[in-house]
Amino acid sequence: MTEGRSCPLAYRYSPEALCQEPQTVSEDVLYIIGGLYGNPWALDEIEQMALAEERRGHRVKLVFNGDFNWFNASDSLFRSINNRVLDHLVSLGNVDYELALPSAGAGCGCAYPDFVDHGVVERSNRIMERLQAVACEHPDIQRRLSLLPRYRCLIFGGLKVLVVHGDPESLAGWGLAHEAFASGSGERLSDWFRATGADVIASTHTCLPVLWTGRVDERARLVVNNGSAGMGNLRADSRGLITRIAITSPVTEPVAGAEQGGLHVSLMPVDYRLEQWLPEFDRLWPAGSPAAVSYRNRLVHGTSLVPDDIVFSSTN
Repeated sequence: MTEGRSCPLAYRYSPEALCQEPQTVSEDVLYIIGGLYGNPWALDEIEQMALAEERRGHRVKLVFNGDFNWFNASDSLFRSINNRVLDHLVSLGNVDYELALPSAGAGCGCAYPDFVDHGVVERSNRIMERLQAVACEHPDIQRRLSLLPRYRCLIFGGLKVLVVHGDPESLAGWGLAHEAFASGSGERLSDWFRATGADVIASTHTCLPVLWTGRVDERARLVVNNGSAGMGNLRADSRGLITRIAITSPVTEPVAGAEQGGLHVSLMPVDYRLEQWLPEFDRLWPAGSPAAVSYRNRLVHGTSLVPDDIVFSSTN
């Protein structure tokens, strides 16, 4: 089976091209929000987090770097999630790309590597089929999605922040996955930082969080992957995570954080109301459905990771 494992050519890009036209951000705080997965209560909480920042005098820029769709398989929720997200700065994930511009033979477009179980891949393809059927009823949203870029390069606080969904070579690349860092196979990092000129690379696609610090050519560099904003990321923890980048440190405790060139980069918990989201999820994806089998346990119980598991560093 190649559906769900193959990577469409349209997902590919050159690292050298990613930061040729950076966009300057004037706000005080960046929220980088990947993997919302169609969870409206997580979005509610993120908006409340931003309001709390603004009450302290901080202007907040919300940046969505893909897969804001996934569980929102109803007409009303599909419209609501997309209309809310598309009011902000947005780039595509593979899910959103396949809803707007389906690729023949791509399935979910996840480009799952060999270590991901066949059942996970097959269920993700089925979730995508159902969500594509919903998206086809909303051609106006499909068109808006089709016009979005696959990445963003931002100048923020004097640093170059590259926002991708997967990695610097592919929309659905796994080069910035937790598994890549845990296995010590991040050898492409130096090449990617040199090619892009980025100080920070922010990703999300692979759904497990990472905070990596290191040096390339004597310059401090940082990789942050927020895992998922819309479902649990840590052991016995149902909270989502987003990436916060700001000159000021966060008021509430981050799950992990580091400083980079005078900026605070933090993985911040999204403590949304699971007791409200879970009944809606169960209605849309009842027991035995592909999303329930693949994701319900994670929604309730999180993953096997603890905070120390997601922090990596290198002096190379």
